[in-house]
Amino acid sequence: MANNEDGSRFTGHGAEWRDAKLSQEEAKLATAWVEQRIDKRSMLTNKSRVHDIRDEMWRLEKEGEIIVHRIGDQHDPVMAKTIYGWDKKIPTNQLWHHKSCGQCGNIPGYPTSLLWLMNMLDIRYLDETDQTSCTAWNYHGSGIGNIVSLAAVFLRNFHQAYVSAKAEGKPEGYYYPLVHCGTSFGNYKEVREYLLLSAELRDQVKKILGKLDRLIDGKLLIPEEIVHYSEWTHVMRKQIAERQVIDAGNIRATIHPACHVYKMVPQDVIYDDDVLDGERVAVSTGIIQSLGANVIDYSTWYDCCGFGFRHIISEREFTRSFSIDRKIKIAVDEANSDVMIGHDTGCITTLDKNQWIGQADGKNYDLPVLADVQFAALVCGAHPYKIVQSHWHASSTEKLFEKLGIDWQAQKKEFEQYLKQVEAGNQENLYDPRRRITGGPGYQRTEQIT
Repeated sequence: MANNEDGSRFTGHGAEWRDAKLSQEEAKLATAWVEQRIDKRSMLTNKSRVHDIRDEMWRLEKEGEIIVHRIGDQHDPVMAKTIYGWDKKIPTNQLWHHKSCGQCGNIPGYPTSLLWLMNMLDIRYLDETDQTSCTAWNYHGSGIGNIVSLAAVFLRNFHQAYVSAKAEGKPEGYYYPLVHCGTSFGNYKEVREYLLLSAELRDQVKKILGKLDRLIDGKLLIPEEIVHYSEWTHVMRKQIAERQVIDAGNIRATIHPACHVYKMVPQDVIYDDDVLDGERVAVSTGIIQSLGANVIDYSTWYDCCGFGFRHIISEREFTRSFSIDRKIKIAVDEANSDVMIGHDTGCITTLDKNQWIGQADGKNYDLPVLADVQFAALVCGAHPYKIVQSHWHASSTEKLFEKLGIDWQAQKKEFEQYLKQVEAGNQENLYDPRRRITGGPGYQRTEQIT
């Protein structure tokens, strides 16, 4: 790590930020490696040096140290392939929704679109209230958190998923957790690996969970797979496409793969030979192609959205300029994109809500940014405001709606009338309230709910 002239550590953030004063040619040369064929899997760790952490998980269970929450036949699993051809079991039913703090606070149409799709497919799930944030935002953004606290939160939430159905008179393990946020997904995969490789960490966390009554027969509960919602969407893409009612054939879509989804523990991520010849991560691209839209390549597909956790806190202008200059501008100029599709909370927020700042510098790029499930719900007939909730987005979506043949003006008027009904106390529920049952404070038994 470099040091400042006074000997203090140089982090490159905040007031320490220094302009490299590169010419346009020098700047292009500095980032040229991104535009090479790094999608040919060569950017990943050599296979001979990569282990499958599940081997250690099964060993520890066999020795009686942990219990594994298995994905069973009741979860209607679908087998997918990871980058090295390893099997990954994706549950498609009886799911416990691990919600995202950023989605619920900034992009509410993200989780509602996913739940709407599951309703359409008659998927059994629990959108339980007795859960917490993964706290990875704090860890990655500020450095205040620590691995023990991250591991304790991870195991506490996944234990709740395991026991949640007992409140409904169903057996333990009935529901399997489905993680909404890419940050949580990447964090939990890393933390699971640390736990399985470190006896010291397991001992530290076991003391904490014991006090919380979050052990199973005195043992830590470890999930067989960490599953992201985009993986569920990917393996269900054909069933979703069968219910499509709007033609998306004239839409040019660009995909932003999230760093926390496929760059963290990359050997766990789904690659599909039917999607981009298996050269890049399959999630999001697979569902958008199945819906008939044209996925268009662009040179900076590999780049971060600019969020970077630390960047957004200490050097926000870097985040803003990066998201516009390295992502939005390229997608518009190179791909003539109608919409950018993502699968992570921070990415959607950054790419969507920073576009307005570019206008102050004459960069008038206006590109709709939606999650894959928002686009999927939209072309399957979901209301663009009640369900997809496009009004929460900073980038405009009206041109996209018009290209899809959606009369957004009529839909908006309908939504405004609905808001008056809500104000009068006549709200609609996305699902039966019993699907958010909780065993925690405030819990009501099923028969008490009207």
